Amino acid sequence: MKWHTLSLALIACIAQTSLAQSIRNATGIVVDAQRNLPLSGAHVLVKQGNEGVVTNSNGLFTLKLYPGEDTLIVRYPGFTTQRVPVQPDTMRIELIFEMGLDTVAVVTPETYEETYQIIRSERSLGRTSDVKRQPQPEHWNTEDYSPIMENGERDALISPLSTFSIDVDRASYSNVRRFLMNGQLPQADAVRVEEMINYFQYDYPMPGREDPPFSVYTELAECPWNKERKLLHIGLQGKSLEAEELPSSNLVFLMDVSGSMRDENKLPLARQAMRLLVEQLRPEDRAAIVVYAGAAGLVLPPTPGSDKQAILNAIDKMEAGGSTAGGAGIELAYQVAKEAFISGGNNRIILTTDGDFNVGVSSDGALTQLVAEQRKSGIFLTVLGFGMGNYKDNKLELLADKGNGNYAYIDNLKEAKKVFVEELPGTLFTIAKDVKIQLEFNPGVVRTYRLVGYENRLLNSEDFADDVKDAGELGAGHTVTALYELELAPAQVAQASLRYQEPGLTKVARKGQELGFLQLRYKLPAEEQSQLLSVVIENRVARFSKASDDFQFAAAVAAFGIQLRNSPFNKNLGFPEIRRLAEEAIGSTPDGYRKEFLELVGRAERLVGE
Repeated sequence: MKWHTLSLALIACIAQTSLAQSIRNATGIVVDAQRNLPLSGAHVLVKQGNEGVVTNSNGLFTLKLYPGEDTLIVRYPGFTTQRVPVQPDTMRIELIFEMGLDTVAVVTPETYEETYQIIRSERSLGRTSDVKRQPQPEHWNTEDYSPIMENGERDALISPLSTFSIDVDRASYSNVRRFLMNGQLPQADAVRVEEMINYFQYDYPMPGREDPPFSVYTELAECPWNKERKLLHIGLQGKSLEAEELPSSNLVFLMDVSGSMRDENKLPLARQAMRLLVEQLRPEDRAAIVVYAGAAGLVLPPTPGSDKQAILNAIDKMEAGGSTAGGAGIELAYQVAKEAFISGGNNRIILTTDGDFNVGVSSDGALTQLVAEQRKSGIFLTVLGFGMGNYKDNKLELLADKGNGNYAYIDNLKEAKKVFVEELPGTLFTIAKDVKIQLEFNPGVVRTYRLVGYENRLLNSEDFADDVKDAGELGAGHTVTALYELELAPAQVAQASLRYQEPGLTKVARKGQELGFLQLRYKLPAEEQSQLLSVVIENRVARFSKASDDFQFAAAVAAFGIQLRNSPFNKNLGFPEIRRLAEEAIGSTPDGYRKEFLELVGRAERLVGE
């Protein structure tokens, strides 16, 4: 692993508060001093009170310092943990260190500006790089991601059927954001393009009250990253539910309180996220809390949503320590959920963890088998990932897939609000399960096709009609988007008997006006027999500039993901062009998430340039 050879600086300004002369508020910023980039996710801990914070997306933090001499502890992956003594009369401190180097400078208000200017000048001249660095262990970062072999082009005549499960997970996008905000390009396998696209909501037609639980939208236009190809956009819009239509919820919070969850962006952030959810509970809802470390235990039995304070108190008391018996926690959580099961209700376990299970049932195979067996009970599983350094994305994605649930990565409180406040119905209330898509391409119109993303959601053709085969779930109000890169072609000789291929080996495939035939299978949440929905896709190609804003923005996000993966399928659209496409698609009044996307593209461009 290539180690950073960068310096890290912490600048904290400490001032007296008017409320208590002995308590000081420290507000500061942690930056990569050599690159002049703020570092999000750095941990700043006050030793005396064992309290701390994680720097926000701008590298900023605020914390309280109590009476007397104290110590600030600063941690960031790739750098040695630093401890900075803080004297009672210190007004400002500056901590400067390079990886493996402990160099502390405490300055007074009078000498602060002069000292910092000298330090900055020396850095600009490269003098600090002469300091001998200590070797670092090679195992500090043990994050795990499942390998992704990108979908290639397939011949529509030989393989006319494309079958896959929907994916409403958004974890990859927020995880990629974490990397970029920390001044790092993400690992290629951390980038799942379909999750990048599906992080955003799109304005698809809403289904009527008497319609199936979702509507289907298609659009065809030029492909922005390959002028010789077209791009097919498929969108599903889940039916929204009014508050009075939402069923009662039986929720079990399954919270990892093992030692690996001590960091501020793990258990402390998980507590804040669950508090947001508790505030949304209604009197008819129930919540229980199960925790696990070296063993699993019931912290709070099922408690009505009207007693929010009891639930909040139980959450606030949690502390991290011990090993990680994830399997035992999952078993106990399902047991508690079954005992409080609400017939016709929303029965769900919400797991908060970094995925670093190491005691008892902990292998991917054993854990997913455990969850797959439990899903038959009608209890769904939502997985929330936290932290970095030892994050097990591959394990958590599998658990959510096998548990009839969804998967999100919470990198900050804003993301927790998105999951549990802004998109609560989509997160917790399933309107269709085992949703599968099968698209038959007309080889008289399409020569080759390539599904963009969804590599770990592919199904065999025969799985489409197999109701035993598990697939993805769709939440209330959720949208699902899929893109196909197409090469159009003249008539070809057919080899099989399907919708677009006449019987016999010498017949010519029909061109006609149909690009393909889209079929979807889904089950209602309480049913085990699937229903079928079919849609004809017309062969109408628009210029990219004439396509809808949603089409253009989704294409820009897809191109961004493909580029971050350093994929051979996008050689012509760099980060500046991607940013321009996205800016044109969102117009002058972008929502906060689309505006943030522009910032992430800019960060990636700068990192590649460096």
